[in-house]
Amino acid sequence: MKFSITILFSLLGIIGISQTYSLPKLKYSYSALSASIDSTTMEIHYTKHHQAYVNNLNKAIAGTKLEVLPIEEIMLNASLTPDAVRNNAGGHYNHSLFWDILTPKKDKKPSAELYKAIEENFKSIDSLKKLMNQAAASRFGSGWAWLVLTPEKKLVVTSTANQDNPIMDVSKVRGIPLIGIDVWEHAYYLKYQNKRADYLGAIWNVIDWEVISNRYTAALTDPLMQKIEKDNWQELKDFYKIIIATCHPLEENNFAPIREMSGELYLKALILKKSTVPASLKHEKTKLALEKMLILSKEIHAMVDRNEKDEHIKKKMEELHTTFHEVQEKCTH
Repeated sequence: MKFSITILFSLLGIIGISQTYSLPKLKYSYSALSASIDSTTMEIHYTKHHQAYVNNLNKAIAGTKLEVLPIEEIMLNASLTPDAVRNNAGGHYNHSLFWDILTPKKDKKPSAELYKAIEENFKSIDSLKKLMNQAAASRFGSGWAWLVLTPEKKLVVTSTANQDNPIMDVSKVRGIPLIGIDVWEHAYYLKYQNKRADYLGAIWNVIDWEVISNRYTAALTDPLMQKIEKDNWQELKDFYKIIIATCHPLEENNFAPIREMSGELYLKALILKKSTVPASLKHEKTKLALEKMLILSKEIHAMVDRNEKDEHIKKKMEELHTTFHEVQEKCTH
């Protein structure tokens, strides 16, 4: 875990001040949604379950480097964090979204922009609801059903277990959540007992399409989307692990790692060059940079095989390191 956390902060390069998370303020009373969610469930869900996630998240990150990060950055690297951080960060984010997309007001409609996207991806709102309910009903045990905007700007329905969500690097479908439906039993059991399908039918009566429409518009240009897209580029992440393990020791004139791992460096560069480049990065500069990284990695491997002098290898590694960060910066910005 220590090595993984080191990679996490090298990837992010973020410095900030510590923060304490807190419950978001509800826009309605506990009883306002009673036709779909009874007031007792609302109060317990909000003040007990959600509050526990907040308390446990603050406790889990206290005194660590994680407490300087926005919650989205923590979730982007969920696989590298302790379970207490992953579960409670997800719990806080997911529930905050859930409260925000509910409303007691009737007859809310999607914006024209979102309505068009729904028709393009699902044919109709009814079809979307059906798919969402299927995802929620088929989620074994506890979890969530999601409507997600992916980096390809497509709307996709998916589900996750426990408190995971599509921002996390552990999710099969990645993107920014627009709708999240909680299917943990504590979300519906007092009113519906084991009848999850009845709860899923009723929840749509209190969905706030205005908020969801605003989330959709914001997600289209949210910088978080490109971070997710970059994070999905697993071959780049794998190559970076080799960069960490070989380039960084050279700063202390430690040449053992690169002399031991030059073959792996070349192999990862070859895999990276053949990988699918994220859509927003498919331009000539990225292509040229990847080709240069492959050439440099091959040259370094050959230099190690010839047992060339350390200073010659270091110079070539510095050039590779600079080229890599050019690609990484393009991903970030």
